[in-house]
Amino acid sequence: MSDFTQNVDPAASAASLARLSADCAQCFGLCCAALTFSASADFAIDKAAGQPCPNLQADFRCGVHTGLRQLGFRGCTVFDCFGAGQYISQQTFGGVSWREAPESAAAMFGAFPVMQLLHELLWYLEQARSLQAAEPLREALAAAQAKVEACTQLPPGGLLALDAPALRGEVGELLLRASELARSAALRQLLPKPGRRKAYGRGADLVGAKLRGADLRALSLRGAYLIAADLRGASLVAADLIGADMRDADLRGANLTGALFLTQAQLNSAMGDAHTKLPPTFTRPAHWSA
Repeated sequence: MSDFTQNVDPAASAASLARLSADCAQCFGLCCAALTFSASADFAIDKAAGQPCPNLQADFRCGVHTGLRQLGFRGCTVFDCFGAGQYISQQTFGGVSWREAPESAAAMFGAFPVMQLLHELLWYLEQARSLQAAEPLREALAAAQAKVEACTQLPPGGLLALDAPALRGEVGELLLRASELARSAALRQLLPKPGRRKAYGRGADLVGAKLRGADLRALSLRGAYLIAADLRGASLVAADLIGADMRDADLRGANLTGALFLTQAQLNSAMGDAHTKLPPTFTRPAHWSA
């Protein structure tokens, strides 16, 4: 069996995750102003936090959006705020931009990365709640989701004072338990007699690893460094990819069906093609080959 899905209701899950997707038209260019750029393979310039990018226009749109990769701003094409930008802009600050109210800029820019983390946690929790095997954690996941949702409604001062790392650790432990349940269920379905399989510890160094055609089904690749790894034709079915660094990983022909805690940003940072199998809620990046 090559494909595997663990979603209770993929359509419902997709609808729930839609609000955690970036809507740049409703944002005050926060990723272009609040965050730091460092001249590198991902950014053509250095930019300090709180300093608007020179390509940011008066209407908060990017003046070079269609040529970002060609002009050396690949990092911009990979970044995903999980919908935090429009939430901070339209909800937390009531639709009044930092240009209209310069006195709010510091608080807005400081609150943005906190909200991004909260929305990312909501993304993972939504995925965890869609896993059939995580049913024993249903109440705990719902409680964690409600707690994080409540944090998103804090005023700017509350967001800046929030102990975000502690909250991330708390939710992370719950997500790990959900992952273990889901991967165990996947193994029973996909590999009734799996035998001994190679395991990778959290944060495994797989930079440039030659994993072409590898069977990585239901393995934990949490926080793995998969930078420039050759994953052509590999099976990552039901693999846990939370926090994995997939920059320039070659996913051509790979199967990511049912991959756990995958994000669009991870896919955007990797290379793939028309033969790469993705979960139904994800978009095939425009820069991938045909």
